[in-house]
Amino acid sequence: MSKFENVTAVKEANIYYDGKVTSRTLEFSDGTIKSLGIMLPGEYTFGTNEAEIMEIMSGELDVKLPGEDWKTLSTPETFNVPANSSFDLKIKTPTDYCCSYIK
Repeated sequence: MSKFENVTAVKEANIYYDGKVTSRTLEFSDGTIKSLGIMLPGEYTFGTNEAEIMEIMSGELDVKLPGEDWKTLSTPETFNVPANSSFDLKIKTPTDYCCSYIK
């Protein structure tokens, strides 16, 4: 899906790591929440309370999910993050992503 329709965009940006990772939150009428963002080169760790589906549309990166080894992604690619966990990223080039939060 290349676009979302009938959503509410939260005006305030989510800014992490001194602005090297940014996103905007989208709220859907069924209560679903997604965020769309950009990550600049660097190494990051993110924690999550809810399960997530991370869709990487473009960019070069490595990911380390809980209990797994580092993996190089060939975009576009999707990976799942379990609830109440954290994951590590090594972003090599500007990376475009969509995160879906699973309740």
